[in-house]
Amino acid sequence: MDANAKKTVLRMIPYGLYVLTARGKDDAVAAATVNWVTQASFAPPLVVVGVKADSHAHPLIKDSKAFALNVLGKDQGPLAFTFFKPAVRDGQTISGEPFRWGVTGAPVLERAPAAIECRLLDSVERGDHSIFVGEVVDVALVKPLEGRADDATLWLKDLGPNVFYGG
Repeated sequence: MDANAKKTVLRMIPYGLYVLTARGKDDAVAAATVNWVTQASFAPPLVVVGVKADSHAHPLIKDSKAFALNVLGKDQGPLAFTFFKPAVRDGQTISGEPFRWGVTGAPVLERAPAAIECRLLDSVERGDHSIFVGEVVDVALVKPLEGRADDATLWLKDLGPNVFYGG
């Protein structure tokens, strides 16, 4: 397989941006910008997310059996970059962002326009990422949206022409 063609073709899949959060023992938290997310089922409502196997979030999700996907809005590009780096909790903030504990125990970012809380149902651990299947148990929508819901979501391409996932 041609490596450059592979990267180009895989990058044709559009990606929204989310901050994945999880809570571990002793209230340790993990937060990271992710883009491998999709809805997998309407009934029951299921989402899947790809998480790096060596990330701080990976063992927290496995232990807590819960995670939240905080949807980033079109104007939140700087927030995506914030969570490209390891997260630091200070009181009720993660890397300077205020949060509340969600119904699953996962942190929910207060300034995200929407959030999806999930209980972990299953995982597939292959390669450098694991696929976590989560049942949606709660959602938060800060305010009603005008127009298409997906038009309110920050996309990877919105971060500029030089920001890509690895492919």
